[in-house]
Amino acid sequence: MLTDAWSFALSLLSLPLLAGVVGLIVGSFLNVVIHRLPLMMEQQWSKECAEFSGKEDAASAEPDAEPVLSLSQPRSRCPHCGHPIAWHENIPVVSYLFLRGQCSACGVGISWRYPFVELLTAGLFYFCVARWGWTSTAVVWCGFSAAIVTLAMIDWDTTLLPDDITLPLVWSGLIVAALQWNPGVSLSDAVWGAVGGYLSLWGVYWAFKLITGKDGMGFGDFKLFAALGAWFGWTALAPIILMASVLGAVVGVGLKWSSNLREGGYLPFGPFLAIAGLTALFVGPQSILRLVGLSL
Repeated sequence: MLTDAWSFALSLLSLPLLAGVVGLIVGSFLNVVIHRLPLMMEQQWSKECAEFSGKEDAASAEPDAEPVLSLSQPRSRCPHCGHPIAWHENIPVVSYLFLRGQCSACGVGISWRYPFVELLTAGLFYFCVARWGWTSTAVVWCGFSAAIVTLAMIDWDTTLLPDDITLPLVWSGLIVAALQWNPGVSLSDAVWGAVGGYLSLWGVYWAFKLITGKDGMGFGDFKLFAALGAWFGWTALAPIILMASVLGAVVGVGLKWSSNLREGGYLPFGPFLAIAGLTALFVGPQSILRLVGLSL
C-alpha cells in the first residue's frame, strides 16, 4: 500500500518536472523566434517595397542579396565569428554553463537572455502542469505563456508586436473559452474582454494623438491587450492595465533618471502588459487589485 502511494506521489511530481523539461526545449526554440522573427519581418517588408517599386528582379539579382531567412534555416551561428553551433552547444542551459557563457570558437560572451528565456519558460510550464495537471487547460496555458514570453522579448528589443503571434493569441483565447478549457472564463467574458481590451487602448491612442499630435503606442499593444482580455475575461482588464501602467511608469522613470532611456525617449508597453498577464496567471487578476488596496 505504501509502495503504491509512493509511486502515485512520484508520478504527480514527475508530470510538472517533465513539463519543465519540455519548457526548456520550447524556451530554446523561443530564443530562435525572438531573434529571427523581426529579421524575417524586415526581409518581407523589403521584398514588398521592392515589388511595389518594381525593383524586385534587380534586388534578387544582386550578388550580396541576403539569403531568405526562416525559423529553421540557415543553421544557427555565432553572430560575431560565424561559428556554426553544434548540437552539443545548443542544449538548453547546460551548454551555456558548460561553455561558461562564451562562444567556443571566438570566446565572445553569449547573452544571459538565452538561458533566462529557457528557464522562464520551463518555470511557466512547470507551474501550469502543477496547477492543472496534465490536462487540456494546462496545455493551452503553456502555449499562452510561451507566446507572452516571446512577445515581451521581441517588443523590448524592437518595439514590434508581430501579428503572427498577437492575432493567433486573440483567436486562441476565444476558442479556448468556447471549448470550456479555461475555467472561470465564459465565451461571453472572453469576447467582451477582447473587444474591451482593443477598444480601450485604441481610444487612449487617439485621445493622446489628438492632444499631442504624437503616437503614444503602437497598434500591437491594442492586439496584445485584446488577447489578454480574451484569455482572462473582461473583468481582468482593469487590474492588468493598472499593473502594466504602474510598472511602465516606474521603469521609465528609473531609466530616465539613470540616462539609460533609449533614443527618442520611448519605452515599449508590451513587456509590461506581458508581466501583468503572467502575474494574473499566477495569482489571479483580482489579486492584483487587492495587492494595491483596490477591489471590484
